[in-house]
Amino acid sequence: MTEPDSPDPFGSPDVESLAPPDHLAGLPGMDLVRRTLEEARGVARSQGKDVGRGRPSPMPRRVAGRRRSWSGPGPDSRDPQPLGAATRELAKLRGWSGRVAQGTVFGQWRAVVGEQIAAHARPTTLRDGVLSVSAESTAWATQLRMVQSQLLAKIASAVGDGVVTSLKITGPVAPSWRKGRYHIAGRGPRDTYG
Repeated sequence: MTEPDSPDPFGSPDVESLAPPDHLAGLPGMDLVRRTLEEARGVARSQGKDVGRGRPSPMPRRVAGRRRSWSGPGPDSRDPQPLGAATRELAKLRGWSGRVAQGTVFGQWRAVVGEQIAAHARPTTLRDGVLSVSAESTAWATQLRMVQSQLLAKIASAVGDGVVTSLKITGPVAPSWRKGRYHIAGRGPRDTYG
């Protein structure tokens, strides 16, 4: 038998050795686990190891004389996949999800904002979350500015939050008095209609 003061014969660690390091001590459960995993992956990357992709599974060798069998009644990775799911997965893997969402705003404008608004306004550009919308008249531009928050909510529900953060609504472009290819600066604005 062993004495109570002797070390554990099975090599169990002390309670103090199980405590997290000081820089991680204040983090709650899952945050502590995530941070520890990030640090371990960083150390492995610095050693030149390929991390974060899991272990590659070796292809099972076929034994001579055995025929290939069907995958069975359940779903399998070899089963045909719907085209939409395959393209979504490809866009996610390549980091194209943001671009696809931006394209959805332009490609499905009628479905996103509705027939009535789409008949009188169209999107022109989307840069840094600011969607520029061109209305057919100043009256429609004013109406769209009044319902801007509802439009942003409709767009966010269709393509996701963060794709369009604000709207820049403009009316029709004012007429230009320039004629021809070349232009010489005039004398400035005058009382044309007075």
